[in-house]
Amino acid sequence: MSIGDIKSDEKGLIPAIVQDYKTGEVLMQAYMNKESLEKTLETGRSWFYSRSRKELWEKGATSGCIQTVKELFYDCDGDSLLLKVEQAGAACHTGNRSCFYRSLLKSEEGVAAADIGKVIADLYSKVEDRRKNPAEGSYTCYLFNKGIDKICKKIGEESTEVVIAAKNESKEEAVYEISDLIYHLTVLMNYMDITYEDVGIELKKRFK
Repeated sequence: MSIGDIKSDEKGLIPAIVQDYKTGEVLMQAYMNKESLEKTLETGRSWFYSRSRKELWEKGATSGCIQTVKELFYDCDGDSLLLKVEQAGAACHTGNRSCFYRSLLKSEEGVAAADIGKVIADLYSKVEDRRKNPAEGSYTCYLFNKGIDKICKKIGEESTEVVIAAKNESKEEAVYEISDLIYHLTVLMNYMDITYEDVGIELKKRFK
């Protein structure tokens, strides 16, 4: 399909959903026209059409919260778009990460399975922030200061705790210890400049 095959409404507009390419989190919804779509494909950054100002605008041009487009899809009818982006800073003008930060209906059962990618991404970002901006009394900073030997020692200890919890056949205990292990693995990954994207690429090789 070419740009000319994308179906717009009577005003020449196409709804566009923007999603974090790592976590799948929906960040915002806006409108594109043919020209903004062309500029998005040309520059690799998100461009939209403002219905109120009646002009093109580049996301983050003034705020610095640009969106680097990693993938761009169209739906089965060819009349709406999905952008998967790397978001710098907040997507919403309110300062929230996503424009969809208010809820009419929300699960009371904790973190949904679909949100686990966001949880992991947020954990990695928090660990990375502690590495770059040390805070007094932070356990994460303590691990970074102690270095690789201390981090690896903790991973060994937490791995053992996971095994013990499993042998005890305690789901609650196992969930707690697995969470500890994932946290310490995340610290190690950040220390070694390994991202979850790197791990994801490697894991996908195992699917074959």
